[in-house]
Amino acid sequence: MAGESCNTLVDLMRHGEPAGGSRYRGQIDDPLSAVGWDQMWRALGRHCPWDVIVTSPLLRCQAFAEVFSERHQRPLEIEPRFKELGFGAWQGKTREEIATEYDPGVLQRFYRDPLNHRPENAEGLGDFRSRVIAGWKDMLERHLGKHILVVCHAGTVRMVISHVLDVPLANLFHIKVANAGITRIECIEQGDEFLSQLVFHGGTPAA
Repeated sequence: MAGESCNTLVDLMRHGEPAGGSRYRGQIDDPLSAVGWDQMWRALGRHCPWDVIVTSPLLRCQAFAEVFSERHQRPLEIEPRFKELGFGAWQGKTREEIATEYDPGVLQRFYRDPLNHRPENAEGLGDFRSRVIAGWKDMLERHLGKHILVVCHAGTVRMVISHVLDVPLANLFHIKVANAGITRIECIEQGDEFLSQLVFHGGTPAA
């Protein structure tokens, strides 16, 4: 990537509320609820500055991305590596169900030390980082200089922020990501590398 620097702007958008409400959904493929659809439309409205839309293949992301891309005539790409973290034995369960089935302190131990207290059969955070950041780097190479909307998950957003800011994996869950929240990353090409900067977290596309 020789020559002048080139800026790539990426807006990461978490999906809205899925059917079934708040739970450790992971890779279970629940659709958006009516509230979730409304959250995403209200977050974006008529605003569409993006050149391309990239989405997780899970229904709560892809269904909205397909409708939005068709409405605004933007190309759509499906990126399997942007799927949510797999929560193993906790998938599909609420906080209350997990606390009852295991013990009341199990969630606290997970949030304090997710590397050593992950759910049974859950995806390791190192493996999750490897796939998300591989997808991230490939996307930047494909769409150099463009403004990209990525429709994805809280875990995916956290992992990209942790990559950009060099946040330790042990602190990953210190980052809160709201339904339909938007995080902007500016990536400046510098030789064979990107200087990536967090512009805002939990803002709006017009910011």
